[in-house]
Formats: sequence, structure tokens, C-alpha cells
Amino acid sequence: MRRPAPRPLASAVEAFAATLAPATPLARVQRAWAQAVGETVAREATPVAMRDATLTVACRSAVWAQELDLMSAQVVEALEEALGERIVAGLRCRADRGAIRP
Repeated sequence: MRRPAPRPLASAVEAFAATLAPATPLARVQRAWAQAVGETVAREATPVAMRDATLTVACRSAVWAQELDLMSAQVVEALEEALGERIVAGLRCRADRGAIRP
């Protein structure tokens, strides 16, 4: 009887990490954020809280907070597409340079 080929380590680690991640709406949004908004926006803003389907996004500057606020409909739509369902109804954007990791 032949043994199956070993599984790639990356897929095993991803499967394990998925079991560790909290199953909250915010966690799902955080995992899909970069894919939904693109790398440029993801470097400047990050989802930090969610309450009653309103996503709070911390931005590197007030300019980015205002820009995302103006683009909120497109961001909500992109998140819906990335997640496969609508769990975010609106955005609340604020400037908080300390919340953004370099």
C-alpha cells in the first residue's frame, strides 16, 4: 500500500490558523480587508471595531479618513463581494495613526 504524498506545509499552517482565528464578523472583515480595498488603502487604514453592522476604520491621517468616508459605498460593496455576504452596512472612519501597523 502506497502512502499519500506529504501535504505542503503552507496548506497545513493555513488550515491550523483558520481554526485559531475568532469567528466574529470583525475578524472576517479584517481577513478580507486587503483583498477588498487593495494594498494601497490597506496600508493606510485598518478595520478596528464593528457594532450593529457599522465598521469602524482607523486611518493613518484625517485625509485618508475623509477619503474612505466618501468611498464608503464602494468599500461596503467590495467587502460584500469579498465575504460573499453583506455583514457591513456602513463605515465610520477616524484618524488614528497609532492603530496602523507599519
